[in-house]
Amino acid sequence: MKKKLSILSLLLLLAGTLAAFQFSDFYHSKTQKSAHVSTNNLLALSWQNAFCQTHQKRRECRNVKPSHFSASHFTLHGLWPQPRSKVNCKGPSKVYLPKKLYQELLTVMPAARSGLHKHEWKKHGTCYGTDPERYFRDAIYLTKVINNSPVRDLFAKNVGKTLRIEQVRFAFDRAFGKGSGRKVRLVCKNGLITELWINLKGEIKEGVDISKLRQKAPMAEGGRQKGKVDAAGF
Repeated sequence: MKKKLSILSLLLLLAGTLAAFQFSDFYHSKTQKSAHVSTNNLLALSWQNAFCQTHQKRRECRNVKPSHFSASHFTLHGLWPQPRSKVNCKGPSKVYLPKKLYQELLTVMPAARSGLHKHEWKKHGTCYGTDPERYFRDAIYLTKVINNSPVRDLFAKNVGKTLRIEQVRFAFDRAFGKGSGRKVRLVCKNGLITELWINLKGEIKEGVDISKLRQKAPMAEGGRQKGKVDAAGF
């Protein structure tokens, strides 16, 4: 009986030691991962109406109506660690997201229906320094902040009209502090504004003040001086 108890005690001791090591590994992997989160990034936001003009057969572009979210809001193209050559890093090859998070992603990234999120994770997300869930949570958060700012209001109120880069930069200055607009690049195709490329510097997480991420971000280079804000439909 004593021998059995002794063996049982030994097994319990070994189990406790193993659990302690596993917790230690988990803790250090988490802290190490946090320490290597990309702090130099570019947020690429699309004006979906312009994208759909040249991709009319894409699943997310079919039957888009003015009442749809993507018709009057910016949508997420991607969050790209910089420099741009930093792509296709080592990381999980597949994207598993909680159902609620995936539904949020479908709202701000309609092209996820065509698998864009998988491409973005493989090419850019693997270089971000986190798992897919954290990567997309951060990207969704940034997209929501821009959509709840004077920048989105400017575009929504000027559908069908031409906007100049100075107007876009002024809206960013109003929303996120003086000088923020100089960190934005206007991307156009066929005279239509297709995207905004926004430089960010600092660790991104839900609740972070974007104004702080803009202060030390590099100035935007290149881009167009003006473009038309396209309306929904073809």
